[in-house]
Amino acid sequence: MPSHPTPEPTLTPLAHGALHHCFGCGMENRSGLGLKFFTDPEGHIVCHARLGRRFAGPPGHAHGGIIATLLDEAMSKANRARGVVAMTRHLEVQYLRPVPLGHPITLTARHMEASGRRHHCQAQIADSSGQILATGKAVFVAIDPDHFAANYDRGSRPK
Repeated sequence: MPSHPTPEPTLTPLAHGALHHCFGCGMENRSGLGLKFFTDPEGHIVCHARLGRRFAGPPGHAHGGIIATLLDEAMSKANRARGVVAMTRHLEVQYLRPVPLGHPITLTARHMEASGRRHHCQAQIADSSGQILATGKAVFVAIDPDHFAANYDRGSRPK
């Protein structure tokens, strides 16, 4: 009997209200990652990406700081998908295998639990075969978005 690939679940674009100059997802930041995030039917975050050479660390592979940024960005969107605006308090990364440049990768993230203003999330980066390259978990602290916006202008500089 022939095997058929499992179709990817229907993904919905995440309207996350990002700052336009955000390094991770801001479309006006020409030097940023330009990530586009989606939610799957279970409410998990999904992002398909391909990293360019400007994000190099070891030859042909992503810099560890970029890997941490990818995981952090995906987890922040897991909060946003729940209507929570939060700042990273603690981030832990497990670098399992080098993340290749120029090849498709998939970020996934999910919100695990909340306790007061603290939100716990997990994320991972996988290659096109599904092999996990890096994982992360983080604690975020919810903030009042109005207070945050009142202290920064559109260019993200303190007033």
